[in-house]
Amino acid sequence: MSENQPPYGGTPGGNPGNDGQHSPASDTLGTPGPPVRYAPPPPSVGTAGPASPGDGPQDLEAPGPAPGNGPRPAHWGWRVLSALIDNAIVAVPTYTVRYFLAGPVAPTIGLIVWAAIAQVEGTRGQTPGKMVVGTRTVREADGGFLGFRRAFWRRFAHILDASACLLGYLWPLWDDKRQTFADKAVHSIVVRP
Repeated sequence: MSENQPPYGGTPGGNPGNDGQHSPASDTLGTPGPPVRYAPPPPSVGTAGPASPGDGPQDLEAPGPAPGNGPRPAHWGWRVLSALIDNAIVAVPTYTVRYFLAGPVAPTIGLIVWAAIAQVEGTRGQTPGKMVVGTRTVREADGGFLGFRRAFWRRFAHILDASACLLGYLWPLWDDKRQTFADKAVHSIVVRP
């Protein structure tokens, strides 16, 4: 290497670049790269609120569909289909055991499967039926998972939905948030992302 040639491909005389400015896009060898152009921040960054509807965080408290591309309350038909799938998952082992064994074994198996479904719904937001149809149960306030206790009580509170000629199951047809009585009792909402 000669004395006039800079090490690692730098410019002679120690100048950082042709115009005297060092570009942040220089490679590791010290050769200047093209100037870096930064995109302006989006309109909602640094402002007091969203620039337009749908730019802000999702508000699950608002009635009707959520703004933007966020999750929306699930349609009643999807909820019915997921409930049918979940009830079949509980009923098949319960009635199979009841057919072969007498005594309290069948209801115990049904309760265990029922609690397992509540556990999955509380920790993942989806029961097997909800996984099939693509819906999710979340907390109404912040969209987080319910947790086992709240999911268990939500499933238990479906007794309220069954009372008064199944009115609670029909309630999502005209409710703004499409909640059953059980959803209202534990402050949950079923969404379809």
